[in-house]
Amino acid sequence: MRIAFVGVGHRATRFIDELAGRPGVELAGFCDTSQTRIAAQNRWLGEKRGCPPVPGYAPDGFADMLRTTRPKVVVVATADAQHHEYIIRSLELGCDVVTEKPMTTDAEKCRLILEAAGRHPDRHITVAFNYRWAPTNARVKELLASGVIGRVKGVNLEWLLDLKHGADYFRRWHSEKRHSGGLLVHKATHHFDLVNWWTDSVPEWVFASGSLDFYGKANAVARGRTDLTHYQRYTGEAGAARDPFALDLAVNPHFRALYLEAEKETGYIRDRNVFREGIDIEDQASVMVRYRNGLLLTYTLNAFSPREGMRAVFNGDGGRLEYYQFDKTHSSKGENDEGHEMNGEDGGPRLLTEQTFIRVYPHHAPSYNVPAMAGPGGHWGGDPLMVRQLFSNGDQADKLGRLAGQEQGAASLLVGAAANESLATGRRVKLSDLVNLRPGVSHLHELV
Repeated sequence: MRIAFVGVGHRATRFIDELAGRPGVELAGFCDTSQTRIAAQNRWLGEKRGCPPVPGYAPDGFADMLRTTRPKVVVVATADAQHHEYIIRSLELGCDVVTEKPMTTDAEKCRLILEAAGRHPDRHITVAFNYRWAPTNARVKELLASGVIGRVKGVNLEWLLDLKHGADYFRRWHSEKRHSGGLLVHKATHHFDLVNWWTDSVPEWVFASGSLDFYGKANAVARGRTDLTHYQRYTGEAGAARDPFALDLAVNPHFRALYLEAEKETGYIRDRNVFREGIDIEDQASVMVRYRNGLLLTYTLNAFSPREGMRAVFNGDGGRLEYYQFDKTHSSKGENDEGHEMNGEDGGPRLLTEQTFIRVYPHHAPSYNVPAMAGPGGHWGGDPLMVRQLFSNGDQADKLGRLAGQEQGAASLLVGAAANESLATGRRVKLSDLVNLRPGVSHLHELV
């Protein structure tokens, strides 16, 4: 299977690491705005895997890359707002697509993707929802599908991002809604997709409220922390030496190679001050979602918590299931900004999970715990399992329906897009007014 990449930054590295050197897989081409970044990926491939260099292309050479290298699959890992361009062009040039989540950032771009997919029914789009593949999340899916609490009628989901992971979104392009759609699209698409998938439900309408209450210059000044606002970025700033939110790209080999050394080509500053002006996304939000089958979701997101993790509560007509998963993180340092794993003293993976807890409370019966443990690899063990399945040539069973096509990708993205619309208007927003996903369908598995 020949695979090409467009966008070879931090997120693409996880795919590249998992795929490099695998039997039956060939990395065919890298396309990126930075030749420096492409060179870094090739250097690491040679050092770690002994692989030959992968041909590199600039964005204006994307079509030439596909025609010349003839990949079967294109992995799209650019900034979110550009996903639709590369998904559509890949389909038109005869390739299947694996795209990072979210599939795109707004309803109009979503419509363009769905229309292109309709014009090319022989091509496939898969959205890389790695949270579906985490063993703990899969265990919850199995339990709910088995009917241990009857039919699920309501879900409460609280997601906390700590001062390490949460803050990092406010250093990057994600802090501008035109690039990311905000956290209700970029980050919460994970969470909305989990609820859709866990409960096999299709969302119908959304009401949201949210604001920027911790990050940004005005909030730091209001807390009397003007000392944290005197510089636009962290690397090379003497005043940032004691700043607990500082990220020094120069001391992190990965970030230095992918971002600091690429700045002259791209103009992209990866370590902007989280207490600067110009941030236009929310750092906390509450969302209510009604589903076509009557299910009600109450969702909250906080990006400045002292701890990282989530708690999900499912209320069914036969009982209740509670699921908590929290990570041992409290530092605001950004070196390990995401992935939910790090290396232990022996160099092997050491899970950061502080607590994973699943408990079932049946009606008229004693409650009980269900054992669950995260797996090795990024995102609680989801990354390696997902990559293995995505690039397996279809020879592995997907019994839990974890592979998501463009319509399931749209089902989570559109909750975030509708939430943004609700924030702007103060009104409840019907998803069908944005994109009409298969009228009459109430089960997620019926969406391709």
